[in-house]
Amino acid sequence: MSYKQVILARQDLKLPKGKLAAQVAHASVEAVLKSDPEKVKAWRKEGMAKITLKVKDEQELVTYFQLAKEKGLTASLITDAGKTVVVPGTKTCVGIGPDNEAEIDQLTDKLPLL
Repeated sequence: MSYKQVILARQDLKLPKGKLAAQVAHASVEAVLKSDPEKVKAWRKEGMAKITLKVKDEQELVTYFQLAKEKGLTASLITDAGKTVVVPGTKTCVGIGPDNEAEIDQLTDKLPLL
């Protein structure tokens, strides 16, 4: 089995590159911290594949977050503190996995790369 992690990022926010990178990193780390340690170990051994994909808005972000949880995938929804460019409570990214690559692909394969 191959493992990977996917991070979904909202495009409607038009975040500056540095802010976007920070939000993606938050989603990645938070999802890893919630994940099964054995899956993390296997994922690390394989090189820790991470793919960042685009979602158009908050509704699509939350939909994928819910679908991931329904499929039994580890998922983390990042909500910004609002100290810089967005208002407090803005949902920015979702981290999914690390988990079975095929299961994640079934959920996210229609989304475009960031």
